[in-house]
Amino acid sequence: MKPQCLIFTAKITNRLRYTMDLVFSEQLGIAYELTSDAERFLAWEGAGLVYGDQALSKGVFQQSVSLLFEREINSQELKAFNLDGLKAFFPVYQRTSLLPFDVFAAIFYLVSRYEEYLPFVSDAHGRFEADSSVLSALKILDQPIVNLWINLLETKLKAVFPDLKITRKTYRFVPTYDIDAAWAYLHKGLIRSLGGYLKDIFKGDFKEMNQRTAVLRSKEQDPFDTFALQLSMQQQYKLRPIYFILFADYGHNDKNISVRNRHFQQLIKYLGDYADIGIHPSYASFEDKHLLKQEVSKLSAVLNREINCSRQHFLRMNLPETYHNLIEQDILHDYTMGYASQPGFRAGIADDFYFYDLDHDVKTRLRIHPFTVMDGTLRDYLKLDAEAALEKATALIKTVKAVNGKFILLWHNETLSDQKRWTGWQNVYQTLVEEALP
Repeated sequence: MKPQCLIFTAKITNRLRYTMDLVFSEQLGIAYELTSDAERFLAWEGAGLVYGDQALSKGVFQQSVSLLFEREINSQELKAFNLDGLKAFFPVYQRTSLLPFDVFAAIFYLVSRYEEYLPFVSDAHGRFEADSSVLSALKILDQPIVNLWINLLETKLKAVFPDLKITRKTYRFVPTYDIDAAWAYLHKGLIRSLGGYLKDIFKGDFKEMNQRTAVLRSKEQDPFDTFALQLSMQQQYKLRPIYFILFADYGHNDKNISVRNRHFQQLIKYLGDYADIGIHPSYASFEDKHLLKQEVSKLSAVLNREINCSRQHFLRMNLPETYHNLIEQDILHDYTMGYASQPGFRAGIADDFYFYDLDHDVKTRLRIHPFTVMDGTLRDYLKLDAEAALEKATALIKTVKAVNGKFILLWHNETLSDQKRWTGWQNVYQTLVEEALP
């Protein structure tokens, strides 16, 4: 296919090619070609872009910084400033530059998660926290700034090349569930059930003890068993959600039902008939790739099909090791990219993209799908009530729709119980689903 746009640069690197693929091929739908042949570029009669230190005698010029031409990982001086109502960084100073900042370097810096390879202070779970991010520092974590920069680039290119055919994506919505505990009381075995009673007695929580007894005696439905409601909503709104199943041995932070429990296995098969199933790698497997392999293999055996998507339990992720381990298990899609403490856009983009391995300086086959908001973030970290949570999340949905991005919602089965700390949140979820529909 003949390219619509020829891009001249003195040096072609993996970083550069990855970024141009993301911007031109994936986001703008423009067939392009990179060249370091100045004579070929000057003879080109179509749309042309010069990316580098100096302009040529033809073609629109975008001045670069050095980031996309480097191989090392170094601390970067970002120098943020305001541009047309947006924050930008990596400023450039030649007046003939299409934009006054290196938009391609800025996009790469965020999407590659460059800052997460640099030294940082982790939280109690070893996670890179929202407060450590440049987007939080600039107070734009709630903006899909990469999408907005690309919109700005599109406007500039169309002004110079009005015949340039641009094909943008349409808005998409993907509901997802993390199944950390399929049931609150059922199918936990004698020892765990007795332990639960002892805990209730120690706390003097007789209401909890009575509910536990009612559920175990089949007098009341388990509060975490909201799967029929989920299926009803899937049918009503024609949804195809993704379930991430914690399928691991019991541990301090891994408290789902035993992987050998037949009721749990039947539930997984039932969910798999109506939705996609992914692995929710356990807390214990965070730095143990052999344990991760076992969990993926066991879940695959239950479903009798390959598992190719995942989301880390507790959102524990350490770049690039976590993604290396997933790739080794033939995981092709990961949905962990997001913060527990803040909603918004961890990678600055409201869309999926390929993981770029900075350590090896190569684009990988692992596709990253950032989520925008999680129930626990709204309730536990931000301390919002149901009404305020709905307002916050609805604003994010509108933001994603405005850039034709992909809105991924992270919810838990227990949140839909509409009991105790989650009273009123069933309505929050249903309203959000209705708002998020295309």
